Amino acid sequence: MTAELVRGQNHPLSQVRLEIRVSAGTPIVAVAALSDETGRIHGVEWVAHPGAPTQPGLEVSRQAAADHRLAVDLDAMPETVHRVSVLLALPVGGAGPVRFGAVAAPFVAVTGLDGAEVASYTITGLDAESAVVALELYRRQGAWKVRAVGQGYAGGLAELLTDQGLPQARQLAGSINDAVAQGLARSVQAPPPRTADGDRSRQAAAPALGPDHGGIAPQPGPVPPVSPYGGQTSGGQTSGGQGQPPEYPGAAPDPSAVTQPAAPTAGGGPIDYSHPRRRNATPPPPPPTAPPAAPGQPAQPVAGDATGWSMEERLYNQVWGMFEDLARTTAAYRSAVDFAESRMDKELEQVLSDPRSRIGGQGDAAREAAHARHAQLVDQAREALDRDLTQLKAEADVVEPALPPAYARWDNPVWHAYRVPMEMPMALRLGDLHLPEADRIRIPMLVRLPLERGLWIDSGRTESTEGLFTDAHALGRLAMETAVAHAARLLAVHPAGEFTVHVIDPAGSGALPLAPLVQTGVLAAPPALGAAGVADVLTRLTQRVDLVQMAVRGGAADSLPPGFDTAQQLLIVNDFPHGFDDRAVNQLRYLADEGPAFGVHLMMVADREESSGYGPLLDPLWRSLLRLTPVPDDHLADPWVGHAWTYEPALVPPGSQVLQQVLTQVAAARTKYS
Repeated sequence: MTAELVRGQNHPLSQVRLEIRVSAGTPIVAVAALSDETGRIHGVEWVAHPGAPTQPGLEVSRQAAADHRLAVDLDAMPETVHRVSVLLALPVGGAGPVRFGAVAAPFVAVTGLDGAEVASYTITGLDAESAVVALELYRRQGAWKVRAVGQGYAGGLAELLTDQGLPQARQLAGSINDAVAQGLARSVQAPPPRTADGDRSRQAAAPALGPDHGGIAPQPGPVPPVSPYGGQTSGGQTSGGQGQPPEYPGAAPDPSAVTQPAAPTAGGGPIDYSHPRRRNATPPPPPPTAPPAAPGQPAQPVAGDATGWSMEERLYNQVWGMFEDLARTTAAYRSAVDFAESRMDKELEQVLSDPRSRIGGQGDAAREAAHARHAQLVDQAREALDRDLTQLKAEADVVEPALPPAYARWDNPVWHAYRVPMEMPMALRLGDLHLPEADRIRIPMLVRLPLERGLWIDSGRTESTEGLFTDAHALGRLAMETAVAHAARLLAVHPAGEFTVHVIDPAGSGALPLAPLVQTGVLAAPPALGAAGVADVLTRLTQRVDLVQMAVRGGAADSLPPGFDTAQQLLIVNDFPHGFDDRAVNQLRYLADEGPAFGVHLMMVADREESSGYGPLLDPLWRSLLRLTPVPDDHLADPWVGHAWTYEPALVPPGSQVLQQVLTQVAAARTKYS
């Protein structure tokens, strides 16, 4: 029976090999610290954290996540260790919450390796704290116990570790924050939380800005280089009349997200701002399901069998549900296998510790029995996993053909009936994700629109098999083709005139992959070449961000001059840092940090090693971008348990004309719209 602890309460532990499970509604950091009888941490080597996840008898998660599983072996603790403290903290420097009072109360459970709960504790009463000592395992008279602590610190990990007596508290807190930032950079962003009625809230579009058709005169400087794409480079005069003033943003939020105020209650209570048609309502039911399955058989999956106000939202929620289900069922399988191996090791250790069983039939029989029990436990875990995978595979086979163009692969027949949409979709597919235990199941990788962070298409070598055996030139070409496919999809899913693409290609090395964008005329201007072209494009976009930022923050967006294009902007940068001086690098960092909030998005096609000369200056830039690869690679992590997922880019099938057909329709619709 599980002991549900309250703050200050303790409970004896009958096992020495334990698992501590942490669950929260938002990504948090889990740290485990060892201390002596007085509760003092002697050094950084006594702390297990994402930057150093393994210490004697301890193993913690390698990144921030909503769920954690910490492994503890009390027998492996040094004799000087008398206390193991589990520390939780909110990541710093991100867009997430900064105090525990703004999130759901974290739940911590101590379990045996078989999953049976020994004790649990819900950490309530937190407010301004950003770090907390959740619980501690402590040694008393040779026996171990668990105590619920719940001591919070508003100063974060630095203050918490200082209070624990660690001399290098602030340096260690900084190292942990850096490791967490790197982990969050590779994590797939979780969908928005469910609202009270079970619906997933939609995000209103941020003020979006369009292409600068104002015909800015070229700045004095060197003669623009000849463009390999034909026509004039972006360093020269853009299309449009001379002297036209730059246009201003006035983008309205997504109409579906606009709410209308209700009249105040008679008692003077708070105003209800919910939509009048949805007030006190539940989401509409999913579409009719398939006939009931026979007794004992799993239910037949149905596309759109999830909550939502539209079929698009139901499919979005269903895909994320499949993603989460696969992450958790795989975590359960891996935990069961770890338990089986740990149990077998313990049984074999007991056999070897008895000299009488080292030789003869008795020892052989004990070893065979241990291996047999291990195989039985693994087979049971695999049977449960296969059952879940069969159901998920059936659901994936039904959902994939029903996806709209924004969620569909390029080989999906839905693209043959493509028409330029009238409104922006909820999300966009950037590729597929899969795990080694479930290689037959591909989960669409969907990201919300408008993009909340830039994209980095890594053209350098990766640790994957395909990355190691692909030469650098081919990787660069594949990276640019991946960027073009993503840009084309972004153009295709936005209404006419509401998304504009700029390209910086200083050396012209991406001319061939960029041909579909250039030939169909969907770019705002020909790709910018040379240092002059780089400076011109970056200057115009940074000025645009500055202008909109001042207008929005000053509350003057409605009074801006009319005629300003409200389109979202995408800047594709190829071959970085070639053609970039220090000023251009700073402008690029500024666009990566401030641009997404004001409708300017960045897509980098670059090899990080080529910019190593800048040192740590560019580390924040790379961490702020979502890294994608042109070949399959297991660098992405889910936001629940932190599995390493293999990412496969969404590329156009060889020989297919779908890209040209779609972009031709986009260009025609844009001409008609103009």
